[in-house]
Amino acid sequence: MSDTASTGSQTDPTPASTRRDFLAKAAAVAGASALGSCASTAGRTAGLPLDRARGAIPADHPIRLGIIGTGGMGGGHLNAFISLTEKGRVDAQIVAVSDVCKPRLDNARKVAADRQKTDVASYRDYGELLARADIDAVLIASPEHWHAQMAEDAIAAGKDVYLEKPMTLRLNDALRLRALMDANPHMRLQVGTQYMMDGKYASAKKLIAEGAIGHPTFSQTSYCRNSIGGEWLYGIDENVEPGEMLDWEAWCGPLGLQPWDTEVYHRWRRYSAFSTGIIGDLLVHQMTPLVYALDVGWPVRVTASGGHYIDKAMDNHDQINLTVEFEKEHTMVVAGSTCNEQGLEVMVRGHEANLYLGGNDCVLRPERIFVDDIDAKTYNSPGVNSQDELRVNWLNAVRTREVNISTVELASRIMVIVDLATRSIWEGSAFTFDPATLTVSRA
Repeated sequence: MSDTASTGSQTDPTPASTRRDFLAKAAAVAGASALGSCASTAGRTAGLPLDRARGAIPADHPIRLGIIGTGGMGGGHLNAFISLTEKGRVDAQIVAVSDVCKPRLDNARKVAADRQKTDVASYRDYGELLARADIDAVLIASPEHWHAQMAEDAIAAGKDVYLEKPMTLRLNDALRLRALMDANPHMRLQVGTQYMMDGKYASAKKLIAEGAIGHPTFSQTSYCRNSIGGEWLYGIDENVEPGEMLDWEAWCGPLGLQPWDTEVYHRWRRYSAFSTGIIGDLLVHQMTPLVYALDVGWPVRVTASGGHYIDKAMDNHDQINLTVEFEKEHTMVVAGSTCNEQGLEVMVRGHEANLYLGGNDCVLRPERIFVDDIDAKTYNSPGVNSQDELRVNWLNAVRTREVNISTVELASRIMVIVDLATRSIWEGSAFTFDPATLTVSRA
């Protein structure tokens, strides 16, 4: 049956606290658009913003950047872009920053101005930053529920985008962003999944395409870590509250105004109304390059399970297990945890040979019955700062108009997994995706 009637269904049906009641209401605001049918997104390129064609940026001109979202992640990107310019890897200049939180905004402006020894503008409203004709591209590091709207607004304003992962909070937003990029093929949007730059995945992709392991039947990956107190327990600044210090209504944005909660503002990844938790924040990193290497089409069926095993105060789960089936007869198993750091070995199993991707290199080993036909071999890859390399890859695309590596098309397939897994884990059912109609159904 089509999932058009399912609204707000990822919310815990038996909330254990007042905060969970609040989060349930926030999820309900997202309602049908959050977990409803994706059919309305199909064929929606008509009427989408279509920016003018853009040319390459001359080599003697710096790429002028804006940073939207200046918390921990945005601040890290800000400093990294400046460092890459100082090292001569790129030629970029941060000219403006935007955030709804005044202390974060003021700090980011000061850091950028001091390090670059130039004036940097600051805006509480990101729309004012996007309105500047002199900005070439923007880095978006806002909370997940703002990703889609900010990215769409940036593309409509003619700005290339580096968008933090997950690409969007919900699948319907991802498919709309995919349609938007189809309507604007000259624009460049990089999704921040940096392991795409690890050479072992390029080696694996080539070997699989060449048939070196036979048909790839089964793969596995994970992202597991551990902590004593709980995950995403970022520090709380008691001075930040709605008013002069924080535009809380703007922060809530697409979800509608919510009652003020400092825990939600500072630790939003713990809450299902604002984040998909382990699935979108951690597993996306590992699944993206593996799906890229496999090239087995769209995910078509996802089953997920999980629980609150240790961190029972967290709304999102602290243990996740996924089974993902793809169009071209392949199954992927994925594990995620914030209560145990022992993950699965990253590997791809083929009918004739297997690829081991747990370290820096790609190691091919034949199945026992094919040892006389296939030689074991290691394909070495140098260790790199994958996050810096992804930034450089994006800035090169901004300058030259070449296609960047972590595309919206790939990220849309990952968002199918994220969305269906989120539905599955909260609703206790498998879900399917039809690539032809872009619709989701309960299995």
